[in-house]
Amino acid sequence: MTSQRAANPFVDFFGRISSPSKPWLTAVVFLVTLACGVAQLAHRPLYDLVARDAARIDDGQWYRLVTGMFFQDGWALGLAFNLAGLAVLGAVAERVFGRGRWLVLYFGCGLFGQFMSYLWLNPVGAGNSMCNAGLLGALACVALRPPAGVPVPTRVRVAAIAVPVLAVVDTALHDNHGLPALLGLALAFLLGRRRV
Repeated sequence: MTSQRAANPFVDFFGRISSPSKPWLTAVVFLVTLACGVAQLAHRPLYDLVARDAARIDDGQWYRLVTGMFFQDGWALGLAFNLAGLAVLGAVAERVFGRGRWLVLYFGCGLFGQFMSYLWLNPVGAGNSMCNAGLLGALACVALRPPAGVPVPTRVRVAAIAVPVLAVVDTALHDNHGLPALLGLALAFLLGRRRV
């Protein structure tokens, strides 16, 4: 464990401020998202029924803002990438924030990203990457405002500072991941982390 901590400052930093509880909620959302992705790959027309599509949302299919968080416009590659992100970011965030705050961060940022994409940024698509971006923003907030007595490794601080900068650039480039990351930062500031 010592060599792993020495090689990875993220493990060391977040290990100091998190509880040892198992990330069950992350595992459940991971499995549901995996099942939706496999169903989408097995039956390709399913994607057209559930993806975020502004024209169909305007016709009253508001459920697409939620289902868009479980299916992937990147298909198999997008599914693999987004599930890997969920496994890493979700597990750490669940330990740091607890399950209730995790739900608010993951689905709040994801729904916000879906809604802003529908209104402005990218009206057609799907994926849980905006949920992951919200968790990333929230973890950056913790690294920028660590608990008293928890030293922040320089690499962690630099990565945390880069998150809001890159989120603003991302939004300026008309991508839909920057706004959920910024919301994750703001929500983590307001919600705080779990008391250990």
